[in-house]
Amino acid sequence: MTGLRGALDGAVAKGLVEPGKRDALEAHLVASLPHLKEMRSDPESAARPAVVETETPRFIRGFHDVLITLGLTVLLIGVGGLGAIIGLLPVVIILAEILVRRQRLALPAVALTIAMAIWSVVICQLIADEMGWSADGYLLLALRFLAFPLMMLAFYARYRIPVALAVVILSFFAVLFLTLIGLLEIGLRSANILIDHPSIVLVMGILAALGLFGVAMTYDLSDPARQTRRSDIAFWLHLAAAPALLYAGLATLFLVSFGTLSDFDDQMRDASTPGVIAIVAILMLIGVVIDRRAFVTSGLITLIVTVTTLLRNSAIEMDNVIFLALITVGIIVLSVGIGWQPLRRVVVGALPPELKAKLPPLQ
Repeated sequence: MTGLRGALDGAVAKGLVEPGKRDALEAHLVASLPHLKEMRSDPESAARPAVVETETPRFIRGFHDVLITLGLTVLLIGVGGLGAIIGLLPVVIILAEILVRRQRLALPAVALTIAMAIWSVVICQLIADEMGWSADGYLLLALRFLAFPLMMLAFYARYRIPVALAVVILSFFAVLFLTLIGLLEIGLRSANILIDHPSIVLVMGILAALGLFGVAMTYDLSDPARQTRRSDIAFWLHLAAAPALLYAGLATLFLVSFGTLSDFDDQMRDASTPGVIAIVAILMLIGVVIDRRAFVTSGLITLIVTVTTLLRNSAIEMDNVIFLALITVGIIVLSVGIGWQPLRRVVVGALPPELKAKLPPLQ
């Protein structure tokens, strides 16, 4: 049975409500809860689950969090500014024990994770300098930051902050990528593998980007309703996976077009505009399907550069190009943002039911 009336009839049938009091109870519920009036007139509405925004960042819960975060940020900057970067760790730990372990404040937890990451980077650099490890070569660069994922993993194990685990996963991929590239550079006896063997670097970069995206989707698909910590972890991973996929796609386009990856900035300006727009559009489409707006925001800078290049090749005055590019990109982003849910209904609605069931619900 569906609808308020059906629910009350079921309660009468089970003996939970006396038959003579059924109508009075219905009237009372409708008067007390106005939204039940629609359920009474439209029984099918009870069968439709309440739809909520599935990408609400849970690290912003109120201005109290903002105020605390401002205070601890000023404090941490002050401690670091005095040259006591090594002594920053006790301050981070004390604040994390109070604000994260006891008060469960989300936004301060993000700020403390960033502070912990900065401290870990500095410590890794100091250890590397003491050991005499230079930054020359990919393998030595990976060696310099080998301890970084372990430090952040210990921080996550204590405080269970989603962004901290995302940093652990991302840094693990980065260290593994640099290690493999360094080993290949030594094995191939190359002075600069990016110049000598750009296709190998590109393939490994694509695999790393896809691997990171795969881990993010694993967390995402395990919680399509986005009600647990897994969804928060996926949110942060997608913020890294989206630009990684974008620049892997751009690097593929540039290698095909120019035969090298050594001048990425110049290639960005000279690249085939339709090809770049196609890559950005594909990522936006992926974002619509999985309901992650990070895939739209990740391509904004690239889209601005591409539209600027397109307009620059036209007869428009140079002084107006950047503003016209910003207007064009702004219209595109606003159109996608405003029409996000209708667009999702069209795109996701065309997918197989098995796949649709694993994705966030349509609104």
